Amino acid sequence: MKGYGAAAGGVSTAAQAATKRRSKGQAAAVFVLVFLSMLVPLVFLLGLHNRFPSGYLADDRSQQESSFEIYHHVDSGEEKNPSEDDRSLNHNVVNNFVPTLQEDTEGASPDKELYKRINDTVSSSSTSEPKDANSQAVLKDNMPNLKGATPSPSIIIGPPVENNGVAKPNRTDAKSGKHKHSIGSNVGETERSCELEFGSYCLWSKEHREVMKDSVVKRLKDQLFVARAYYPSIAKLQGQENLTRELKLNIQDHERILSETVSDPDLPPHIERKIHKIDQVIAKAKSCSVDCNNVDRKLRQILDLTEDEAHFHMKQSAYLYQLGVQTMSKSFHCLSMRLTVEYFKSLSAEIENSFANKIDNPSSQHYVIFSRNILALSVTINSTVMNSEESDNMVFHALTDKQNFYSMKHWFARNSYRNAAIHVLNFDELDLNRFVGLDLEALSMSEEFRISTHTTAQPSSLQMRTKYISVFGHSHFLLSDIFKNLKKVIVLDDDVVVQKDISFLWNLDLRGKVNGATEFCGVKLGQLKSYLGTSRYDGNSCVWMSGLNIIDLDKWREHDITGMYRRFLHQLKHENEASWRTATLPASLLVFHGQIYSLDDTLVRQGLGHDYGVPDDTVKNAAVLHYDGNMKPWLDLGIPKYKKYWKKYLTQEERFMDECNVNP
Repeated sequence: MKGYGAAAGGVSTAAQAATKRRSKGQAAAVFVLVFLSMLVPLVFLLGLHNRFPSGYLADDRSQQESSFEIYHHVDSGEEKNPSEDDRSLNHNVVNNFVPTLQEDTEGASPDKELYKRINDTVSSSSTSEPKDANSQAVLKDNMPNLKGATPSPSIIIGPPVENNGVAKPNRTDAKSGKHKHSIGSNVGETERSCELEFGSYCLWSKEHREVMKDSVVKRLKDQLFVARAYYPSIAKLQGQENLTRELKLNIQDHERILSETVSDPDLPPHIERKIHKIDQVIAKAKSCSVDCNNVDRKLRQILDLTEDEAHFHMKQSAYLYQLGVQTMSKSFHCLSMRLTVEYFKSLSAEIENSFANKIDNPSSQHYVIFSRNILALSVTINSTVMNSEESDNMVFHALTDKQNFYSMKHWFARNSYRNAAIHVLNFDELDLNRFVGLDLEALSMSEEFRISTHTTAQPSSLQMRTKYISVFGHSHFLLSDIFKNLKKVIVLDDDVVVQKDISFLWNLDLRGKVNGATEFCGVKLGQLKSYLGTSRYDGNSCVWMSGLNIIDLDKWREHDITGMYRRFLHQLKHENEASWRTATLPASLLVFHGQIYSLDDTLVRQGLGHDYGVPDDTVKNAAVLHYDGNMKPWLDLGIPKYKKYWKKYLTQEERFMDECNVNP
């Protein structure tokens, strides 16, 4: 019994010891949890989390590559609810606008308080590498996915280009000490690189660039850069502790002033004294015996960081530019909503029935316009009617989505355009199941693309030429099924202004061709061979442009253009929305190859939505003006000198425009 008791006592003692160990472990775990609960808020409070890499570049959707850069403006009536992915993507992009502080990369510098404001994502390359040495380079565009737009990479055509044709500033190799940066790089090359990466934003920013007039602020920045360049070398010298401390204090003082100052009037009093003081300190530093290579390397590192910061701010500005051109303003939304509400209080449907006999009459002149923008559509129709000798025989078919259908019907019921008939169709209510298998869920507008080309064996950004073209969207290839009783139509984009009578186009002999269009020979089909697949085509053929197109629907049906387009789409990969939309370019070019009747080049003046250099006499004498590009005339970002030609045909004294403060 005693032995049993002793054994039992031993077991009991062991159990107690185990219990104590468990309780100590639990207490330690609780202590760790309490410590972490205090540490995590502290990390966010101090902003230390900004040091970790973050940003939308890691988002899945941003990694989806396609072949072309798409312009797709969101018109006045389009209002989409963004998906969770869109909201997350835009949230991450906005978060990226906050610059992070990074430590000085100079290992020899003991001053850990000198930080540079740069963005984590700017330092990494924004381009994707070519798959192989012989493949054509594709520039990856990091612009965010905004409402109604899925930006994609632009095409860079020609021999492979190092870094995919984007001129990035060369960096200093810290290990080898070799200076790879070329100070005073060519301005033209920088501008070409900007256009390759950000497109028409760079054209806009170039026109609105402001010269820095604050000479004192500029001098302060120059002094700060020189002081920073000398500081690491001075800090290494023995017996220069006082100079090191003095240089550091002046650097900190300049940083504080510049953080609170934007222009010369904001500078504090006695600034000249501070400028003179740091000049003296810099002169002392220059008189010391230091390694010039170290100073030079440090200065180049500062230059690289400054260029990275400038590139980061350019990305910010480009994002805001895209936001401005691709979103709908509050006043435009107000106009659409007011017209929709008013429609159900009126008899607009009865007014439209008055010209029902014209809608399917093949003897009438039929114009087709795809649009979600009430004002843009009305200007296109008004300009066409006002410059036509006879309007009794004109019928305009406006295809829009269900959101803008009733507002457009009421607008054209309130506003007459001489004797022309306006027929508004709801694209979303069309029976799409009978349209030969084209999987279209929503109305698609004309797609606009940015293409960059070069021809030299050793290309640089100076040899790059960026062109802008536009072609039909997916919805255009349903024309023959939507208008079964018609034989010919003229298709206009809603960013078109007609300045002369174009009724003669109805008597134009297309010589058996399907599509009468203007051609743009700045880009040839042969240059797009890697995107057009193995189909047979003439490489010297020019691309055709949308904007003004004469369509022979009988020939369209005879050649089964819609069926051919469907087959080309199925041959191309389109796993997502971006690739589905970019497929319109190769599919449109191939399906109409050999079926284009070239119109006179002087008939249509293209490029008024991106080209600042179009001569005034050319604009005035053109029969049709096409505002293709991002800078539409109804936007604040539109090119000012071309806006007057669009505003000339804008409806005036409209009550709802005044109430909604619509003033393009």
